[in-house]
Amino acid sequence: MNRPAHRLRRSELATPASDEKMIAKAAASTADLVFLDLEDAVAPALKEESRSNVVRGLTGLDWGGKTRACRINGPGTPWCFRDVIEVVGGAGPVLDVIIVPKVMGPRDVWFVDDLLSQLEAELGLAPRGIGLELLIEESAALARVEEIAACSPRVEALILGVGDLSASQGIRGGQIGMADADPDVPGYPGDIWHYARNRMITAARAHGLDAIDGPYAGIRDPEGYRASAGLASALGAVGKWCVHPGQIDIANEVFAPTRNELDRALAMVSAVQEAEERGLGAATLDGNMIDAASLRISEALVERARRCGMHS
Repeated sequence: MNRPAHRLRRSELATPASDEKMIAKAAASTADLVFLDLEDAVAPALKEESRSNVVRGLTGLDWGGKTRACRINGPGTPWCFRDVIEVVGGAGPVLDVIIVPKVMGPRDVWFVDDLLSQLEAELGLAPRGIGLELLIEESAALARVEEIAACSPRVEALILGVGDLSASQGIRGGQIGMADADPDVPGYPGDIWHYARNRMITAARAHGLDAIDGPYAGIRDPEGYRASAGLASALGAVGKWCVHPGQIDIANEVFAPTRNELDRALAMVSAVQEAEERGLGAATLDGNMIDAASLRISEALVERARRCGMHS
């Protein structure tokens, strides 16, 4: 099982838990993380029987080095607790992450956290071995996102869910994940998701969590997806949801360092090391002084490149 510090989340592929063929295709994909979705992707009449598909898929397929996840139904629904009990009871040893939707505040996280702790104890699983990713997709959650980010050591990542957030906030029209609102409504001057994205990413970073950008509904618009991913990456997100396999490679590319970025970062780290060995008080590269913030950024980029499998 992957450990949180080593998880890559450049691409998180959504897969309906009701479709075993799609689950098998997801296992063979190049996504960093695959989540089998018991929530929005499954009709109410199929939710209970789809839990067994999740268990069979997680335990019976070869997932390679992927992070294996399941999105349960929200804590306010009649399916949530049985989702956790049956999926963890059947696939707990190989389940890395549970994604919790419709989080309103810390109490929703504590409910799932406590249930997991009891199951881990009963089943002999490692304490807190199953991590949580939390969907910030309600106005109430965005208003308390800092509190939510800090509420449990089991939390590994926050995800911005712009579809439900649009409905919750009353944003008019537009497709899920797109920067513009309804073209029939006078335009918003800029990226309509900038505030929500930036606030969630800042809260995640402040508490040592990964920040994940949510879905982009335009599955036949790869350049639109790339642009959306680029906006999130520029603000500090480390990955994005993929609602179609065609989005995976774009996410993996956008959220990995470029070769030029890596070469520049390596040169900066090397220059600082050389300056220290020579007893110099400051390091320079190409005539520019390297300050502590630049070095910190470079070291983080080199580490991310290593995790992405890039060679120095």
